[in-house]
Amino acid sequence: MPDHSVRQLYDLLAPVTLRPGHARATFTNWGLSYTCTPLSVFEPETEYQCALILELARKEGKSVRVAGIGHSPSDLACTNGFMLRTEKLNRIIEVNSEKKYVVAQAGVILSNLHEALAQHGLAMRNLGSISDQTLGGVVTTATHGSGMHYPVISMDVRALVLLLADGSRVRCSRQERPDLFLASICGLGSTGLILEITLDVEPAFRLKEVQETHSFDDVVGNLDSVAHAAEHVRLWWFPQADVVRVSSSNRTTEPRNPVGTWLWHSLVGFHLLQFLLFLGRYVPSLNLFIGRFMAWLVRDRTVTVDDSHRVFNIDCKYPQYTTEWAVSYDHAEACLRGVRTWLQREFADPSGLRPHSSIEIRFSAPDDIWLSPSNGQRTCWIGLVQFKPYGLNVPYRKLFAHFEEIMIKYGGKPHWAKTHPLGPDALRALYPRFDEFVGVLNEVDPKGIFRNPYVQRHIFGMQGAEYGARVFKKLP
Repeated sequence: MPDHSVRQLYDLLAPVTLRPGHARATFTNWGLSYTCTPLSVFEPETEYQCALILELARKEGKSVRVAGIGHSPSDLACTNGFMLRTEKLNRIIEVNSEKKYVVAQAGVILSNLHEALAQHGLAMRNLGSISDQTLGGVVTTATHGSGMHYPVISMDVRALVLLLADGSRVRCSRQERPDLFLASICGLGSTGLILEITLDVEPAFRLKEVQETHSFDDVVGNLDSVAHAAEHVRLWWFPQADVVRVSSSNRTTEPRNPVGTWLWHSLVGFHLLQFLLFLGRYVPSLNLFIGRFMAWLVRDRTVTVDDSHRVFNIDCKYPQYTTEWAVSYDHAEACLRGVRTWLQREFADPSGLRPHSSIEIRFSAPDDIWLSPSNGQRTCWIGLVQFKPYGLNVPYRKLFAHFEEIMIKYGGKPHWAKTHPLGPDALRALYPRFDEFVGVLNEVDPKGIFRNPYVQRHIFGMQGAEYGARVFKKLP
């Protein structure tokens, strides 16, 4: 590519540059918890335009942060430099039904990928809770679904094509530049711009999901049996009611029969629950009732049969604050009982903390990805949320801090897309390949073009107000 002057670069990029004042010139994540106003926001449609953006960043000495939908409930996508939005880099390049793989640009949204795969009788083998996120975002954060024999989704990646900081276009896989590959499939967007992803898929399938409610002691006391009772098991624990909703899903050839809990899934239930959560902002004692009410809404046994992605995905309802940690499966029962003891103490204290929502519990198989929280271990994922009714702020910082203390006590590793307090010293102790990951970053991006405050803070230990955990906080 010929060398361009800065003026030429700005002119060439003008068609894909958002003007100041444009609604998308300010970035806010899905949870409405972090926001930033980058120096410039680019929405490229071609690889050539991506290369121009990186050339401009090199000449101007600026960083480039790659962002998709913005689903990450942390400041992982936020930047004070340039932002490259990937939603228009969304082509599906190849679908190979015989060899069961798909090649797609990183900006493709999962819901669109499902539709394209279905036309060829294919599907992703596992999914997280939502499909309103880009494939690149899923891969670079080692997003997970649930299932004792199913690893994080990044393990289904066969190969990547990256645009590196120096403008070179490289392909990597387990056979070709394996270090770059293993660093990139949970690379936090810091190894390079992912252009293409080759992903293993499988023949399309339906899932039969059975949901039932049991006591906490019945579930956690028999956790190993529960977790292995189906291909995909996930749990929602309502500590306010001391019950656990158990979802067990297996592949099936039965005909579609979608079933939902009417009030929970209706507009009436959506608005009623949101109004109760709104009241709970001002009357915290109501939150215990709200949690019990949620458990009551979904108390009945349900059986549904539907296309796989419709069962894997759930209605996340409202914007939310989220923290999620990966604990070794061997420590899961003790960790969950530790959380229960703490919450019971809070509930018994008239001035104690009052969380209103359930705690989600999922499982994944071991993997060998350098920064994957499931690296080398069977994993129990434990996630806590606080909903934001009508997008309004709710108390969460003390609640999350206590929760995180327990997770850290049991060797927990934070989900990379979510907020956490760990710096490089703590992470190095948790990840044996941490220094090798840093080495790859220094090799392929020595000037830190792809580093934002999140990466600088957690991976490189940078300190100061500009790297602070709350520098992009939308609300206190």
